[in-house]
Amino acid sequence: MEKKVQAIIDLLKQRYPESQCALHYKKDYELMISVRLSAQCTDARVNQVTPALFAEFPTLEAMANAPIERVEELVRSCGFYKHKARDIVLACQMLLSDYGGKVPGTMEELLQLPGVGRKTANLLLGDIYGVPGSVVCDTHCIRICGRLGLTVGKEPEKVERQLRAILPPEESSDFCHRLVMFGREVCTARSPKCSECPLSPFCSTVTGQ
Repeated sequence: MEKKVQAIIDLLKQRYPESQCALHYKKDYELMISVRLSAQCTDARVNQVTPALFAEFPTLEAMANAPIERVEELVRSCGFYKHKARDIVLACQMLLSDYGGKVPGTMEELLQLPGVGRKTANLLLGDIYGVPGSVVCDTHCIRICGRLGLTVGKEPEKVERQLRAILPPEESSDFCHRLVMFGREVCTARSPKCSECPLSPFCSTVTGQ
């Protein structure tokens, strides 16, 4: 398994030398907000919505004091906008009241924030703090790792545990970002481009094993 994992990592690195989060942000708390908005929504849509949101409420303090109804209007097109707007405002308030105005740097602290689950926490830890072993289990990660035989099942926490056991910690965050790019370009949920896939030798969909 170790050689297989390293071969997959190397092939993804060759295809995507630059691994980065697809969400646009300038401040750490803006990434937290963008990831919350991305639930059940595309990153492209989030990137269309956040410029107006961040322009109207340009500081953490402004966001923490934003009328939830106005945030709802600005993020409506992201879906589940009532829950998301409430979580965004409350999380920003908590950053100010409990964490000195900074996105905290531990899993335990991040999970205390409204709307922040393990996927969001892992992404924040990996992208903001460079914490080794940060595994972001989104739909692309779960689908592709299952097809490659790296993981079994579709429950995010179980997939995360399985990947933590086999990925080099220093590679895990970039690996997950590359999977997102690969999942959009090649290994799509429907009609994956198997004939042009560099990972096809490792894929059960292709090999039948």
